Amino acid sequence: MYRKKVVLLVYYMCFDLFLTLSPLWAGDTENKVVTESIIVTANKVEEDVQKVPQSITVMNELLLEEKGITDVPDVIKEIPNMTVTQSGSGNAVSFRGLNNSMFTNNNPVVIYIDGVPIISRYGFDASLANVERVEVLRGPQGALYGKDAIGGVINIVTKMPENKWHSMIGAEYGSYNYMQGIFNMNGSLIADTLFMGINGKYEQDDGWIENTNAQSSAAGNEFDKQQLSGYLLFTPTDRLSARLTLSMDNQSMSWINGYALPAGTDISEFNRDDAEDVDFDMPTVNDIDCFSQSLYLSYAFDPVTLTSTTTHKKRDIEGDYDADYLAANDYEGLIMYDYSETESYTQELRLSSNNESGTRWVAGLYLDSENHKQGPYGMQYPYYDDSGTFYGNFDFNAESDTDSTTYAVFGQAMIPLGKKFELTLGGRYQHIDKEIDLDMYYLPVGTTGAPYFSFSGDKTWDVFLPKAALSYRLSDNWQTYVSYSQGYMPGGFNYFASSGTTEDNSFESQKSANYELGIKGSVNRFRLSATLFYMDIEDVHVYKSDGVNFYTDNADSGHSQGLELELVYKLTDTTELTGSLGLIEAEYDTYDAGNGISFDGQDIENTPSYTATAGVSYRHPNGLYGRVDMRAVGETAFYADSEKDFVKEDAYITFNAKIGYRTGDWDFYVYGKNLTDEEYIVSYNSNSSKSRAEFGDPLTAGLGIRYHF
Repeated sequence: MYRKKVVLLVYYMCFDLFLTLSPLWAGDTENKVVTESIIVTANKVEEDVQKVPQSITVMNELLLEEKGITDVPDVIKEIPNMTVTQSGSGNAVSFRGLNNSMFTNNNPVVIYIDGVPIISRYGFDASLANVERVEVLRGPQGALYGKDAIGGVINIVTKMPENKWHSMIGAEYGSYNYMQGIFNMNGSLIADTLFMGINGKYEQDDGWIENTNAQSSAAGNEFDKQQLSGYLLFTPTDRLSARLTLSMDNQSMSWINGYALPAGTDISEFNRDDAEDVDFDMPTVNDIDCFSQSLYLSYAFDPVTLTSTTTHKKRDIEGDYDADYLAANDYEGLIMYDYSETESYTQELRLSSNNESGTRWVAGLYLDSENHKQGPYGMQYPYYDDSGTFYGNFDFNAESDTDSTTYAVFGQAMIPLGKKFELTLGGRYQHIDKEIDLDMYYLPVGTTGAPYFSFSGDKTWDVFLPKAALSYRLSDNWQTYVSYSQGYMPGGFNYFASSGTTEDNSFESQKSANYELGIKGSVNRFRLSATLFYMDIEDVHVYKSDGVNFYTDNADSGHSQGLELELVYKLTDTTELTGSLGLIEAEYDTYDAGNGISFDGQDIENTPSYTATAGVSYRHPNGLYGRVDMRAVGETAFYADSEKDFVKEDAYITFNAKIGYRTGDWDFYVYGKNLTDEEYIVSYNSNSSKSRAEFGDPLTAGLGIRYHF
């Protein structure tokens, strides 16, 4: 407790220093450089990012290209207190002590691109080939962005086309036969009236792991991804616009970026060198196919603009995995499997005021409907009785069908209070209904029969998510704010239930209450954003496994608190320094794990004690450019179910670098990632059948070329 008080005291002393010095900085005009305004749409209206009363990270196209960021996981690695674990089971995000939910598969951070939300860890990515900027909104965004944005939103803003056609094509080649191809083109079919665009990306990598099993393929952690998106934009008048967007994503990922050892193996016994040659007997491949369509309609009346966003998305997953990620044991020839089909529709109607000053507001209605078919979903096991007699291999398989419906009404207003204050008030009321029908089968491998357990369930949730913020303009360049917002991640059902009632096999919605105190501004060549936050978390989604059964539950409560800092300093006209820091303390307050086990006071898993970045970039007028970036991640706790305890992985630091030359429409570059070949674990779990660790990638290097025309 004493340490917490000291840390908070330091935070507030630093914040008070910023408040004291900012008016002085704003008044210092010597060598003053006017910084360029950054316009964002975080509140679904266009605003200067410095005037939005919440913590936001913005990355434009130039910054993304210079850092070599071509996917959402690489965006996440730039954000304070946000991390992502990439594996065959998708991209699982952790932010401010909030984690991916096991049986809804929802991430606490939602991607929005052209109105299409991406929530699940499966397919949690988006093409950045046609991006104008990426806005990362930190903190709950339920008031405007929906029921799942409990931790934040990654809002991807694509480029608006012009009458003149613009195109880009690029390619990369790197370590482990990594190949990437990317292209983008857009322009008008009918001047000022009809536009089109198409973009895509292809990636493939042979991976740094090889399977040495003589009975199986030599393939290790290879992958390939294809992303393709196209749109038509129709603007018959200055008031009316219609945009139809089609997107296709396919990912095929093999194995994992790590390996397994027998159950009970401590995290300290894993070594990345040992992961380079693994031994598993069954093919391990996860294929994810997504196809989505969105229709955006907008009509600008004199006082207001009416918009409609309609989306449809279908996602298919086919996953087969080695049963225990090992070979030459009782699980020889056995597999795990995860097949599912998810289809969803959303509809949002939004009315926005057209005021550029004074009170501005947004209000709307929202509806979504989703059907999720899960199965076959399970694992094959060798069955022995208590005397050790072997009875054969059995399939433990769950088949389920879940329907979800959400209705919501939302609104937000930004109200000036005099010349220096502005009050933001918003909220969202929503009703969620979920129904499930589930059959569980336990049969000898290769046979069919009736389920041994079935259940049907229906649950509803109603919630109001308020938001309030008060900002104060310290000067023309500096603003401070306080805010309160509530976040929400829906509850659901256990897709692998083998006994019990609806209540036994469901879990409640996770809720958060987030408090922020922030300051942002610029002086001369310096730009700063700093945030103190505190979050109460209720009904935390948790899951447990005994190696055969999976259970879903809620930990009663937890909290997180910390600091997030981002800064940019233009050292010279050609050199820029950037940095970020996230400090966090995230703990379970009340967590009864059953069987007399309590995790009260334990660190919330997958939450590093800190994240930090630092970079220096150089851009010469003759076209030469380069940058070096550092990323540091603090000590991280992981839950080991076999030990009913938490284990910790040490902190680590990685370095990336890129050097390039632009001449005319051409861009040539070379890059290196994890230059010091740092070894670090990004995921660890342990149950009664195995312990498994996944690693960050080793040192890689490559070269690339882009041509704009």
